[in-house]
Amino acid sequence: MTLSGAIAGKLQRMTFIDENKIHDELLNISEDSGVVMEILARARELKGLARKDVARLTAIHSPELLELLYETARYVKETIYGRRLVLFAPLYISNLCSNECTYCAFRAGNTGLERRCLGRDEIRREARTLAEQGHKRILLVTGESYPSGDFRYVVDAIGTVYEAARAGHEIRRVNVNIAPLDTDQFRELKKAKIGTYQLFQETYHRETYASVHRAGKKSDYLWRLTAMDRALESGIDDIGLGVLFGLHDWRFELLALMQHVEHLEQNFGIGPHTVSVPRLEPALGSEISLSPPDRVSDEDFRKIMAILRIAIPYTGIIMSTRESPVMRMESFALGVSQISAGSRTSPGAYGSGEDDEGGGQFSLGDHRDLDEVIADIVRLGYIPSFCTACYRLGRTGADFMDLAKPGEIRHHCDPNALSTFLEYLLDYASPDTKIAGVKLINDILAGFDAQGRHRASAMLEQIRSGRRDVFC
Repeated sequence: MTLSGAIAGKLQRMTFIDENKIHDELLNISEDSGVVMEILARARELKGLARKDVARLTAIHSPELLELLYETARYVKETIYGRRLVLFAPLYISNLCSNECTYCAFRAGNTGLERRCLGRDEIRREARTLAEQGHKRILLVTGESYPSGDFRYVVDAIGTVYEAARAGHEIRRVNVNIAPLDTDQFRELKKAKIGTYQLFQETYHRETYASVHRAGKKSDYLWRLTAMDRALESGIDDIGLGVLFGLHDWRFELLALMQHVEHLEQNFGIGPHTVSVPRLEPALGSEISLSPPDRVSDEDFRKIMAILRIAIPYTGIIMSTRESPVMRMESFALGVSQISAGSRTSPGAYGSGEDDEGGGQFSLGDHRDLDEVIADIVRLGYIPSFCTACYRLGRTGADFMDLAKPGEIRHHCDPNALSTFLEYLLDYASPDTKIAGVKLINDILAGFDAQGRHRASAMLEQIRSGRRDVFC
């Protein structure tokens, strides 16, 4: 690339979040029932929405239009994803950090936090504990600082998790949420056979970003913003975006997130595989977390999830255990397709059986264990899924979208969800959960067409006969 080309590329990356455009799109908008109904009718075509449509939907406030929004999100979600909910657990391996993020307990200046960095044996113990609970996919998380500054710590940790299988218990997919990397490091990450690379911008608003990220490499807004460009350029094609709602106006964040999605689609041909929607929650040693600058109400939070579902219909939406059980269960019908369960946010907490006091990143709103979460999901008629087939069969990035958009992906996802769920029921579930889960599987099977029922039944029979990890 020529020098002028490099400068042009840098300028493009600096300006793809256009704050002036966002302010213009939000200027003087108000609820217009006719416009809203027209937008929601188009949303049912499953082709997504433009930013101007998203801006219009943020103005909805009447109960009638809110219910129509929610019903549309439910239609889009169930048309694409059916009744599946993917489950995972975060695995924190270190809370060492060199950044000063005012909302986070891991910030470097927080002297009240007990610091810990897990060694290989401890990581193996954590992974085995999660696998023995029934988890098959984890999200590996670390503070933005590594022992001796060596990124190989993360790569080695990923390998340790994959190698931790014992007596049929295994982690089949490791996603990661770690600091932005350079292109060579992203290539190393890909070689480590990760699933999704996840990174939250936290806030897209530059002034707010600068005010809450006071020191450390994370204070570089552009380095973080362009991380997904480097990841995709390095061959990683499964990425996850996110916003920490509560730092700035949620309407601005939603439109900025859409700009980021558009940038990725225009430049790389694919958008994010997932989007996470955490709200700012209390964290040890953080005053701002106790009183968020732009607190998001429950009603606005429901709108965020529903709007995202219809705006980017083929993108998974992730809900963490920051939220209460009630809000998490409400979110399933609003568009959420992946949830964490039985989470701990401090290094070593799974294997030790301890809670997060003293070492957690933030306060949890949902303290149920995995079996309790699954029992509640089943009561609502959703199928808990531990499927990792797409990642291992190469159905990621553009290949995934080629199957998802015409609706073909469900021919794989539905049987795989039932297969992994039955595996959980037979190997890990409590007696009551097992009874309810088997009944739900039979009910779901009855709703399949003849071909789908035959395919799924054959896979389920293999699970019952003792085979594991059966997928298509």
